[in-house]
Amino acid sequence: MADPRDYLAHDVLNDGTEVTVRAIRREDRTNVLESFKGLDREAVYRRFFSPKKELSDAELKQLTEVDFSHVVALVVTTKTGKGETLIGGGRYALEDAESPRSAELAFLTAEDYRRRGIAGLLLKHLKRLAEDAGVAQFEADVLAQNQPMIAVFKRSGLPMRQRRDGSVLHVTLSFD
Repeated sequence: MADPRDYLAHDVLNDGTEVTVRAIRREDRTNVLESFKGLDREAVYRRFFSPKKELSDAELKQLTEVDFSHVVALVVTTKTGKGETLIGGGRYALEDAESPRSAELAFLTAEDYRRRGIAGLLLKHLKRLAEDAGVAQFEADVLAQNQPMIAVFKRSGLPMRQRRDGSVLHVTLSFD
């Protein structure tokens, strides 16, 4: 089993864009903040379930300084005229550290790179790492109107269960 702190893979998006999928690093703090500022209000609401204009220092720390034993976070980057550009991220967090069978899943994609397969790509890489760690399923709460994210889960090929609670769908993706 590879150490997820050192995870690095080269891949290609649906449109042919070459990307790197790698473990998030503390140094990504500025890139994460810049990416967040480029999101529209709807994207922020879909990810955080509330309006949010900026990330606090504590939130930035939580996003970029993960332990890789209870939380595993990956980013997708591509080369642009500005150098390495962060275009998406995904993570899973173990729901119970004592019994790491289930993990909560979350994604965020930069505005200009939506609908190119970033979330599906991250799901594939996170699943690989989660299986190595003994995780048997991912769980996610998704706003029912977030059809693009629900479609990612359906296209994953993983057995999917969903339960609706008001405007939120609780999705379970099983690895077995």
